[in-house]
Amino acid sequence: MCLILFAFQQHADYPLIVIANRDEYYARPTRNAHWWDDADIFAGRDLEANGTWLGVNRRGHFAAVTNIREPGSMKAGKKSRGELTRNYLSTTQTAEQYLQQLAPQDQDYAGFNLMLADRQGIWFYSNRDHGTKRIQPGVYGISNGSFDEPWPKLSSGKQELEALLSGDLDEQELMEILTDHRVAHDHELPSTGIPLDIERLLSSRFIRSPGYGTRACSVVLVDKHRRVAFREQNFSDAEHSDALIEETFDITPL
Repeated sequence: MCLILFAFQQHADYPLIVIANRDEYYARPTRNAHWWDDADIFAGRDLEANGTWLGVNRRGHFAAVTNIREPGSMKAGKKSRGELTRNYLSTTQTAEQYLQQLAPQDQDYAGFNLMLADRQGIWFYSNRDHGTKRIQPGVYGISNGSFDEPWPKLSSGKQELEALLSGDLDEQELMEILTDHRVAHDHELPSTGIPLDIERLLSSRFIRSPGYGTRACSVVLVDKHRRVAFREQNFSDAEHSDALIEETFDITPL
């Protein structure tokens, strides 16, 4: 997952709106979003490490993770960041409780940004910033840098999301924010230690290259009646879309 844009308590009918892209190698085995057999989780599944990049459950929990771009820092033996989301969605803990438990072990993972939501609110945690952040109402973005760091695709995506919040929500318009493949100008690019041509490639919201790109575009809406609508468009390679997954369910009453 390399881009998450979300609006919290900014729309009259939808207290939480999340749109997100997962970027990954096309060869990495993946199953599209589905209800898992071994847990109350609706999410796509990474079949290599058995975790997920984004998911929800019937208790009203939401989780999404991105990696932090740190060239050359990946070390053997680190745990998969996809288990951070899987473990949260599998537990009965609140987001705050889960993050308190995670903090002493956060260096077991390569750099990550973790967004968690429950019935009480939304929390953000990074093992590079070290500290739990409770999110206040607003429009935010998470990519592969710090929380809400104004990378071009994040800043422009937030602006487009904000523009849709004043009227009726159109899921297709939300999806179109994610499928924008415009590349940023060189002077706008962050400096993350990777070659300039790769920095350019990764600057678009929707990434296309022969072996690596956007594998899934997800739209998750939680309405004021606590009903969840999940829509995900999958891509098998740089040119071909795969299954469109749609699921709607009610959050279980306490």
